[in-house]
Amino acid sequence: MRKFIAIGLVYAIVQILIMTNLISGYFQATLVTIGINIILAVSLNLITGFTGQFSLGHAGFMSVGAYVCAIVTMRMPTIPGFILGVALGAVAAAILGFLVGLPTLRLRGDYLAIATLGMSEIIRIIFLNLEVTNGAAGLIGIPQFINWTWLFIFTVGTVLLLSNFVKSAHGRACISIREDEIAAEAMGIDTIRYKVIAFIIGAACAGIAGAIYASYFHYLEPNLFGFLKSVDVLVIVVLGGLGSLSGSMLAAILLALISTYLQSFPEIRMVLYSLILIIIMIFRPQGLMGSREISLSVFSKLGRNKLWDRFKSQKGGQ
Repeated sequence: MRKFIAIGLVYAIVQILIMTNLISGYFQATLVTIGINIILAVSLNLITGFTGQFSLGHAGFMSVGAYVCAIVTMRMPTIPGFILGVALGAVAAAILGFLVGLPTLRLRGDYLAIATLGMSEIIRIIFLNLEVTNGAAGLIGIPQFINWTWLFIFTVGTVLLLSNFVKSAHGRACISIREDEIAAEAMGIDTIRYKVIAFIIGAACAGIAGAIYASYFHYLEPNLFGFLKSVDVLVIVVLGGLGSLSGSMLAAILLALISTYLQSFPEIRMVLYSLILIIIMIFRPQGLMGSREISLSVFSKLGRNKLWDRFKSQKGGQ
């Protein structure tokens, strides 16, 4: 119950700040970027951090969701059309995740990374040559439906979905595959099935992130979803901690804020950005959270400890 109260407070506070213009349009764009990166990072963390499958194809799934949503909303520029576009984008990305995951997830380690990277590049080249996507020129004038409310719903919904999945029996099976795939098979776990399930869910969430991107930034072109985009998402996951959803969220927020602050130094922005990442990984190689999660119970325990310390000090004074 406290979790949902905290979620509601976050939504209300940000909504009030937006309505009073204390959060400008520029920072609203930063909020959208943070939300998109959170969805991408937690979904890739399911594949890489919890299931142990090294994937470099997340940008490809994101592009599928973005283009499907953009095409649907440009033909149906209404709220129902937008919802349909997001749903179809997620379904299309999930189907692609199944078609790609079924043969490639029999591979492991670097071989899987190369296969998923190749898949992502194939998708980008296809979009470069399709008439419906307007080729290299991209799509312009995509209707904008994303606001803080929609962003919050999709971001929180994705995190809660993945959190519940990880805590379920299916999630524990995925974690067992990460820890020792041979032992998991010996215990009767269908490793291929669970790897494909994780891949499908992660791909569907990436499709939602792509749909949000298309519906907010008005413009799409295939090179937005190249190799570097997949690497950016992987950096967030590793920085936050493999196997930590809250770590991915923290890393997405931190990197977005650092990037926004460094906009004032365009000449050395990428140098400073890279140095910050190097320093963090040297002193915290396991990531910000490791494999742990943030819980509201931590704050309640801190509160109880402070009350207990105050009580003991009062007793000592007597």
